[in-house]
Amino acid sequence: MGHMSEDRTKERVASTAWWPKWEQELSEYINTCERCQKANRKHGKKYGILQHIEEPKHQWETINMDWSVRCLPCHKEDKEMDTALLFWNNIISTCGVPKIIISDRDPKFTSEVWNNLYDMLGKKPSFSTAYHPQTDGLAERVVQTMEDILRRFFAYGMEYKDHE
Repeated sequence: MGHMSEDRTKERVASTAWWPKWEQELSEYINTCERCQKANRKHGKKYGILQHIEEPKHQWETINMDWSVRCLPCHKEDKEMDTALLFWNNIISTCGVPKIIISDRDPKFTSEVWNNLYDMLGKKPSFSTAYHPQTDGLAERVVQTMEDILRRFFAYGMEYKDHE
């Protein structure tokens, strides 16, 4: 007996059989059926392919960008061109062109402006795996550390002008 859906299967079984906890057992069976798991259509967004990130040998050889860090003087309303200019003026012009540029998939980093910048620099961007921010763990850890620092800063009653 095949099962197209849990509800249909329960209807068919209910008309011919009964045993204690049959509905629960039938649900468990259907949800763990190996044949169904292989044949079922995949729903949701696809994950990116995991890639090895080479450990940098020198400073500024690899950089990780995450929009929420805002170590550069960024503003929430900044456009792609604004962030690209900040990157150029504060990173490229002072530290040189990094060997590897890793970023999250924020639209500011995947835009045509940034793609043109990557081309101009002769770089192929590396993006953290979609819906799996842990793949850019270094940048995510920096975000967490910055949040901790700011939280302590405000806890002592110091003032900070937020430019968001």
